[in-house]
Amino acid sequence: MNGALMRTRIKICGITRAEDARAAVAAGADAIGLVFYAKSPRNVSPAQAAALVATLPPFVTAVGLFVDAPPEQVEETLRQVPLGLLQFHGNESADYCAGFARPYMKAVRLRPETDLTALRATYASAAGLLIDAYTPGVPGGTGECFDWRRLSPAEATDLVVAGGLDPTNVAAAVATMRPYAVDVSSGVEHSKGVKGAELMNAFVAAVHHADHAHLLQSDL
Repeated sequence: MNGALMRTRIKICGITRAEDARAAVAAGADAIGLVFYAKSPRNVSPAQAAALVATLPPFVTAVGLFVDAPPEQVEETLRQVPLGLLQFHGNESADYCAGFARPYMKAVRLRPETDLTALRATYASAAGLLIDAYTPGVPGGTGECFDWRRLSPAEATDLVVAGGLDPTNVAAAVATMRPYAVDVSSGVEHSKGVKGAELMNAFVAAVHHADHAHLLQSDL
């Protein structure tokens, strides 16, 4: 999927402020993530999320992140917020994930024993899998990287990669794995839930630089 002519897509997650949503779009993000998980410092209410989504132009996807949420919470959120994609970060089954009449992405915290082939089969109805670092007891957003060497370009071509990415390392991550997309949250923040426009700009520029370098190498 992510060959020489494909650019790496970018999602900036944990948006809590309208100015950050606008800055993410201006930087070139393809998607923004809205967290509906009360234990997260980046949690937003449906009303807050609806106001944030209203600032988005066409072709920028609003992604809603949930962690083992009761189905009623997801359904009520969808009644209030026009989300284009759901992202499930807990222990949700494939039947649960597919039950909301929306495309969804299943997050996987990469452990030594993780079998991506089996997970792709289990979540065959998913729009994609998101690979994050594994930290016991924490569903994501830790700012920790996993060992990128575990995913070859052949394995990562249809994956969204997260976990510890920031403007200083994302180019190396893209060059190593060649994923379909990258997902960043804490790596472009000044404080939890407060993004930095200059950090988002630098992150997007680093991804584009890695893509350009790969394209030049492919032409040699």
